Amino acid sequence: MKTFVQLITAIIQPATASCLARPVMLLLLSFSAGLASMQPCAATPFQWEFTGSLNTAREYHTATLLSDGRVLVAGGGGPSTGDYPFPRLKSAELYNPATGTWTVTGSLNDERELQTQTLLPNGKVLAAGGWPEGTWTGTAELYDPATETWTFTGDLNVRRAAHTATLLLDGRVLAVGGSHSIHSAELYDPATGHWTLAGSLNTPRYGYHTATLLPDGRVLVAGGRYNVASAELYDPATGTFTVTGSLNTGRQGHTAMLLPNGNVLVAGGLNRDIGPLASAELYDPATGNWRPTGNLNVGRWYHTGTLLSDGRVLVAGGWRGQGPNSTLASAEIYDPATGTWTFTSDLNNARARHTATLLSDGIVLVAGGNDHGSIIATAELFLGPLRFRQPGK
Repeated sequence: MKTFVQLITAIIQPATASCLARPVMLLLLSFSAGLASMQPCAATPFQWEFTGSLNTAREYHTATLLSDGRVLVAGGGGPSTGDYPFPRLKSAELYNPATGTWTVTGSLNDERELQTQTLLPNGKVLAAGGWPEGTWTGTAELYDPATETWTFTGDLNVRRAAHTATLLLDGRVLAVGGSHSIHSAELYDPATGHWTLAGSLNTPRYGYHTATLLPDGRVLVAGGRYNVASAELYDPATGTFTVTGSLNTGRQGHTAMLLPNGNVLVAGGLNRDIGPLASAELYDPATGNWRPTGNLNVGRWYHTGTLLSDGRVLVAGGWRGQGPNSTLASAEIYDPATGTWTFTSDLNNARARHTATLLSDGIVLVAGGNDHGSIIATAELFLGPLRFRQPGK
């Protein structure tokens, strides 16, 4: 079979005697070179590749895709030192997908672990709550990508960690539950920089629950520590929580993803009476009910879940037992069309308590975490649905 350039040459050969032949040839060769440069990644799709490592190993950190395509990672728990067995971190780093490297950026003002981190409509990032050494915090701060600095904003009304934070359709942020704030919720208004209390939960949630923004603007809160199966809906229009259908199995440390069809997929997690769960469930906002869907191939918790660009869901890593000695490297993909999970390639590093971020080009970045009791700095890219990328990126 002839190459693209050979075909072009064959087409213009009859005109070689013409004065137009040389410019036409150059133009077409230039066009063909442009097409050649827009080629798929050399790597095989649905594989994991190492990328640059974090400057600081960390777990229980946060990761946020910025408006310019970089990824901000902040806080978390670091490796033990002589003074502290499990130090919390103030440091933050930026990942540049164009270079595959991490650079240190401005540090948080407060050390934080199990905090939340939310991209605001103005491009700034809100970090709220978390655990500093020996307690928990009610402070919050804003990261400005333009200056790469953090500044304090209004304090939470209730100190909290292991809570959730959800960006609402009107630009406010809803924080729900968490350690020592099990019944409360509050709203952050970027226009004023203040938090206001936002109704009480019907079920205490000690943390490790999920909160998912629905297409109609309500927020679905589900599960939580101590085998919580209940779920409830927050309505920003009324500022209240109402009970909705309960999960079939109580769970904590699970993932929850809004699917393109408007349903919510909950997968895995830990039930302390059963152990790590392989079960998955679908919530239908139209009926307010949960129904089982296909089971994971491996029960897991402290994993990550990512909605891929083709509408399927990737889960990666986690624990298959109740301790770090059971860290997983396996990953699976859920297909909403069939309701089934299939294994995909394994991570290069087993990891739990890591982060997963969908990049602007559809590739998934995982960073840090805990590998069999060791806090790690490695990061990897999952080359999901094939994308066209410039060479070297």
